[in-house]
Amino acid sequence: MDQQALIAGLMIVGYLLGAVPFGVVISRAMGLPDPRMVGSKNVGFTNVLRVSGKVPGILTLIGDMGKGWVMGFAAMQLLQDEWAILTVALAPFLGHLFSPFLGFKGGKGVATALGSVLGVSPSIGLVLLLAWIVAVALWRYSSGGALTAFGLFPIIAALLRPSAAFVSFAVVVTGLIVVKHKGNIERLWKGTESKIGEKKA
Repeated sequence: MDQQALIAGLMIVGYLLGAVPFGVVISRAMGLPDPRMVGSKNVGFTNVLRVSGKVPGILTLIGDMGKGWVMGFAAMQLLQDEWAILTVALAPFLGHLFSPFLGFKGGKGVATALGSVLGVSPSIGLVLLLAWIVAVALWRYSSGGALTAFGLFPIIAALLRPSAAFVSFAVVVTGLIVVKHKGNIERLWKGTESKIGEKKA
């Protein structure tokens, strides 16, 4: 297959796979509330965990991380050019943020972005995961953990994989995650952000 056609095909598949809102799909399959209608109204892991419990929350996390990892790993196996690999790895993240199945709205992209990073660079992905776990363990804010981990991402990228392509990928991912967390940042500043384990009306 022509390399350009392969890249385009992988990007399309990645975007559509990323657009699948696992939080909604799993909640509906289990007869649980649509996460878009309850809690923070976000389709991601944290809201599903808060309003529906551990099992659907963990399944949502696996689904959202998995779609990023699958495309990142596939790109690493099928492509050679780093820019092409990272563009394909970015596709499911963009699909999750701007899902055509949700009117081009979506989640905040943390789990999918983490999956994509794990797919293309397991070592850096594990560092981000560790940073998220440590921050959440200290403060119990899922959003705080995400912002800490991905706030560090460009720095970690520059230190451990200082290519123009990978650092650019890190900056784009971090920038979009910060934009998507604007409301969380305001609530963290005001001290009104919900902690993990707290129920949200």
